[in-house]
Amino acid sequence: MKYLFVIFIFGMTMFQGSAQNANPLTETMFYSVEKALAESKNATQLNLRDQQLFQLPEQIQYLKDLVFLNAMGNYFERWDAKLFSLKDLEILNLKGNEFSYVPNEISKLKNLVKLDLSDNKIAKISENIGDLKNLQFVYLSGNSLVALPSTIDQCKKLQVLQLDNNQLSYLPPSVAALTSLKTLQVGYNQFYELDTEWTRIQTLEELNMEHNRLQNIPNSIGALSHLKTLILNDNNLKTLPASFSNLKNLEMAILSGNELTELPKTISALQNLRTLILTNNNFSKTEQNRIKEALPLCAVYF
Repeated sequence: MKYLFVIFIFGMTMFQGSAQNANPLTETMFYSVEKALAESKNATQLNLRDQQLFQLPEQIQYLKDLVFLNAMGNYFERWDAKLFSLKDLEILNLKGNEFSYVPNEISKLKNLVKLDLSDNKIAKISENIGDLKNLQFVYLSGNSLVALPSTIDQCKKLQVLQLDNNQLSYLPPSVAALTSLKTLQVGYNQFYELDTEWTRIQTLEELNMEHNRLQNIPNSIGALSHLKTLILNDNNLKTLPASFSNLKNLEMAILSGNELTELPKTISALQNLRTLILTNNNFSKTEQNRIKEALPLCAVYF
């Protein structure tokens, strides 16, 4: 029960952190284009969520001041040219539609800060995504991606990159140039290794590679000095490198569902670790006791 409680709290935190929030206290939220045009042609926020739309309303192109557009949960398959006329958009949520690709025209939305395309059918992303210099949050979970464009490194302000539940087995080396990246989620993919290039991302605070096919973790992982959360459950790990103990800022580690028999001898160096989940591994009672004694301030679950 304690283990499930920890996962629940962590999941809720992640959900809140990735939410595409509007600004209802400072700007009026409109739920139809018609009402927005009738009341204010300068409307900045429009919510068309779950309205069973197959295309954007024709008159949306006249809402030139839109900053926030939520059109998740509709039936969009084709990218509408009217969308790319909304040059001031900063937050665009198209989650849960039927898109199969991200077109070249995405580069026209140069003010985008948040882009949510989760739960579509996207298999290809235009290299023009690199033109979105203001992007900070990108959500692409639940698609059909097998590759990410190498131009992603041009999004220098990117802080959150969610790619879980795709068909990825690698990321372009250019990902290492994302010097503002704090969260990288690639769980439920086809990764056989944690690329050593990623360990050059010194800003990384959360790395999630759950449910992949990892055989080992590179010694260079110890270079992720700002890492706070590491999720590696349900892989094929038999050992962890000694450098794991160099993750001085680590607060939570989920390593359940692997083939581990021991942790590094210097595990006591992880003095900020507060939650360590090791269920469904192969630890002996002796090793379990050693780990608990080495981490007296940490809740350890076997």
